[in-house]
Amino acid sequence: MVVLATKCYVEGDARDRALDGMGSLVANDVGDLHVDWQVGVRDDGFVQVDVTGDDAEVARNVLAETWGEIVAHDAGLVPGETYVGTLESWDDDGFVLDAGEDVLVPADGLGLGVGSPEQVVERFGLVQHLPMTFVYGGDAGDADADPSRLADSERDRLYDWQRENGRVNVNSATRGEVRATVNRAGHAQDIVTVERLGLLEQSIVCTENTDPPGLLAAIGSYLPAEMRCVV
Repeated sequence: MVVLATKCYVEGDARDRALDGMGSLVANDVGDLHVDWQVGVRDDGFVQVDVTGDDAEVARNVLAETWGEIVAHDAGLVPGETYVGTLESWDDDGFVLDAGEDVLVPADGLGLGVGSPEQVVERFGLVQHLPMTFVYGGDAGDADADPSRLADSERDRLYDWQRENGRVNVNSATRGEVRATVNRAGHAQDIVTVERLGLLEQSIVCTENTDPPGLLAAIGSYLPAEMRCVV
């Protein structure tokens, strides 16, 4: 079994559609290997994939590399190692990431320029449950532990977003739902693609002449989800 660093936090029909889509994504990742798999959701919302077969170990490694992996509770996080967690909340103290346990990345460990964590969220278009890579510093209760921080690769990714033409980031929707919404709103020609950030977190990449806030306003009435712009 491998626990992926992405969550399924919707219910009802939306949950069924999300898990069906997850099954297709797993098939794309490991369908050429000699394995069988079953997709499920842990009590904390993380997606888990039970894998069996001759190539099970290879398949688990592929999935962990593609999605990030949540370590087992009894293994614990190792100081200095890099992990993926989902952005659960933010306040003046910093970001709280869920990596199987809550990890505080303090405001001065974000490395994303001046401003409060809330301003960073708005500036980079971050949405709740977004998978983010971080370096674990140690138990926050240990006075000798270093603080956790966002990984250099994560900072680079977010700064790259700002160098582009603009994005609209969305949570609580599958990639297919976001693409269909953009088409329904008549803006298919205004985007380059919809990039998958997680199972239910997507990034609409705008064309050069597209105004991200305008696109958000145009599709907002069709898509009841959290959305933020990267400009």
